[in-house]
Amino acid sequence: MLKKRDLADCQELFELMVHPEVFPYVRHKATSIEEYMFITKQLIEAEERGELISRTILDEWGSPIGTISLYDIFDQTGFLGTWLGKPYHGKGYNQLAKDAFFQEIFYEFGIQTIFMKIRKDNERSMKAAQKLPYVSLADESRQLPHIENKNLYNIFEISKDMYTLYTKRNGFMTDEESRLKEA
Repeated sequence: MLKKRDLADCQELFELMVHPEVFPYVRHKATSIEEYMFITKQLIEAEERGELISRTILDEWGSPIGTISLYDIFDQTGFLGTWLGKPYHGKGYNQLAKDAFFQEIFYEFGIQTIFMKIRKDNERSMKAAQKLPYVSLADESRQLPHIENKNLYNIFEISKDMYTLYTKRNGFMTDEESRLKEA
């Protein structure tokens, strides 16, 4: 479902990213394949320095269909950015990718809080965020001074504690718990 970012996926991802219903909501926009490859190389290097965590989202056949990343990591928090190619909207990939990514960043990287900055006009992402039972609106509860144009965005928060509580209540196990159970 997820793999580390790789330059070999750039052509397929670029073609999906430039769709007019996807492009406005992508954090790192590129107007050519060369520019997209350059940006991807920078993201891979930034991950090696511990500045972000970025993964390629794969479909069930291993084809790249989007990306999911945690940016601006500071003090065990970071901002989530994700996009899927238009042909994959509404097919459940977003939720599967988030679950796999949250497992990794909460339990392997020790992240405690994920923030999602969603444009108020991005109805698809707003609805997706509001469906998640472990998400809370952080606009008022948190002072996040580095958010520009706060009136354009809603800020949502996912804490490790709330995510863990949700997964335990619904019978999900972390990867570590699964390994221990099998041992």
